[in-house]
Amino acid sequence: MSEPYFKVFLRSRFTISPKEPPSGLSLDGQTGIITGSNSGIGLEAARMLLDHKLSRLIMAVRSQGRGEDAANTLRRSYPTARVDVWSLDMLSYDSIRAFARRCTSDLDRIDFAILNAGAMYPEFTINPSTGHEEAFQVNYLSTALLSILMLPVMRQRRPKDHAGHLCITTSALGYTATFQNRNADPLIPSFDIKPEKWGIADLSERYAVAKLLGQLLMVKLKDCVSSDDVIVNLVEPGYIRGTGLARHMPTLLKPIGVLMGLLIGRSVRAGALTYIDAAVVQGVESHGSYLWNWSIAP
Repeated sequence: MSEPYFKVFLRSRFTISPKEPPSGLSLDGQTGIITGSNSGIGLEAARMLLDHKLSRLIMAVRSQGRGEDAANTLRRSYPTARVDVWSLDMLSYDSIRAFARRCTSDLDRIDFAILNAGAMYPEFTINPSTGHEEAFQVNYLSTALLSILMLPVMRQRRPKDHAGHLCITTSALGYTATFQNRNADPLIPSFDIKPEKWGIADLSERYAVAKLLGQLLMVKLKDCVSSDDVIVNLVEPGYIRGTGLARHMPTLLKPIGVLMGLLIGRSVRAGALTYIDAAVVQGVESHGSYLWNWSIAP
């Protein structure tokens, strides 16, 4: 990105309108997976996909109860579709592996998977299950593991008439990462060392680095599978208001986030439209690409 990030961000936010999927788009007979789909962009994307006659939706969520509540609403609105809620805890490697195994045993086809789950945590917390800092765990390590495990599953379960899509959410904040520990050896354990001070700037930096590493992972993932089998891409939904990404933030800071969302944020619907574009509209040309504003970023 040759221009400063915030200049590009503001220009794209106020000059580019959301792009609707092609009229007549039908997903009849197709099966899709969305992680983190009981709220926010994931849930809105689920609604839109069902609007286009998606036959089966797998809602992969951490909370079975909240997932079922969201799924029941969808089931009432789309009675002909099959909506399943499967457990997926991005803080647990065992849960991630179990989810990938279930995809193999329970699904006869996978047309697309949208890896949408992410989180921001105000406190520096080590996840007892894995021993890694939680934000880095969810936003990079667990997303990387799930992506790697899903590739062979999706290749085996690809539809006969088109390639599957593995869409991984990213953020242009990755371009702002200073990545001060880039030379640490080994690298990953360096993210588990608590800084002397931990504030909002550190939280933002950690999120940005996790997204940057996800973008670097894409460079390798695209070479691990033929685009005839699975199209792998990154999708940047933009700064979206009204999501649960910052739900763990301190109460005093939440009004600031709400105000920023009203001033410069896109709607949840606009964010979901970027997912639809990446998962069911973009074709082989998007393999290994970064999708921003409904197009392939240069």
